[in-house]
Amino acid sequence: MSIEIKVPQLPESVTDATLVSWHKKPGEAVSRDENLVDLETDKVVLEVPAPSSGVIKELKVENGATVTSGQVLAILEAGEGAAAAAPAAKAEAKAEKAPAAESKAGGKLAPAAKRMVEEHKLDATQIAGSGRDGRVSKGDVIQHLAAGKQAPAEAKPAAKQAPAVKLPAAVGSRNEQRVPMTRLRARIAERLIQAQSTAAMLTTFNEVDLTAVNEIRARYKDKFEKAHGVKLGFSSFFIKASIEALRKFPAVNASIDGNDIVYHEFYDVGVAVSTDRGLMVPVIRNAEALSFAELETAVGEYAKKARDGSISLEELTGGTFTITNGGVFGSLMSTPILNPPQVAILGMHKIQERPMVVDGEIKIRPMMYLALTYDHRIVDGRESVQFLVAIKEALEDPARLLLQL
Repeated sequence: MSIEIKVPQLPESVTDATLVSWHKKPGEAVSRDENLVDLETDKVVLEVPAPSSGVIKELKVENGATVTSGQVLAILEAGEGAAAAAPAAKAEAKAEKAPAAESKAGGKLAPAAKRMVEEHKLDATQIAGSGRDGRVSKGDVIQHLAAGKQAPAEAKPAAKQAPAVKLPAAVGSRNEQRVPMTRLRARIAERLIQAQSTAAMLTTFNEVDLTAVNEIRARYKDKFEKAHGVKLGFSSFFIKASIEALRKFPAVNASIDGNDIVYHEFYDVGVAVSTDRGLMVPVIRNAEALSFAELETAVGEYAKKARDGSISLEELTGGTFTITNGGVFGSLMSTPILNPPQVAILGMHKIQERPMVVDGEIKIRPMMYLALTYDHRIVDGRESVQFLVAIKEALEDPARLLLQL
């Protein structure tokens, strides 16, 4: 019996997807629920499993094609008899596969990495994977190419010397690669341009002394982890402090819909996560109702799912306010860009010990610069400054977070 393998129903906000790579060829046997193909949407990579055991009869769509909900991708000849009839074809197809299935660390290729490996005809066994269990990411492939360990098949020749002028010879690798943007990277670019062209963005700065937060973490980190099974980090403190500041200044928690301002009476906080595919912003729903331990657990789980590619589209949509932390990469100060239709985003930065005047004396304190980028159409400068001051006061005196002061 022939079964049509179709594109699963995509969410309403997603109109199409890109077929990244097939994991099976015509004539190969498949098992029920085995992943056949990866589809990349604007935010996540979807896997299409086999509905039944059998043999791939025909592929209807090639790698790199754009597909829509319900579109036929392949024809599967179902049944145990069909599966048993294909061992020779399966062995032959396996022999024809490029050696890009596994890395030397024993890990698999991420979809974007696999596409680059195939495009540049690379040997994946020569690429070291930096991901979990040796998984090779797109960044690993780019780094491998940049290091000149293996040049692409169509590398451009070095420029010839001009006969009239003797120039110094070029040294090192001078290869170039032209790689199309992934759907996620293209979507990020689209959203950034949208934010810059539609919002009146302005950024205000302040700094916070994290001495009190550090003391709490040092005093209770072991008991906290033993009691809740998760480490006490900085994320929960900043989310809690942001929520208290948002209560005082509701315009910062609003959004713009046409000519209307929508004031949200709940706090869905997005926490930006850097992944191999680009920046993702999982949303913690009703963050105001969660404890410190629940916030730390949510941040950790969402970060893991985002980096593993298992996060769902629903977990990335919505949000009333966003927090991003460039400090984990060493950023001392930056101006984050809005995540429309939100009207504000908080930027955290590197904690750095600096000499500060405290009660007339110079003391070394762990300081962090804070940045609030906001839409000046509905958030005034006074509100933005006072909002950061409220966060500063809550973090420098964490008892305010318990008393909601």
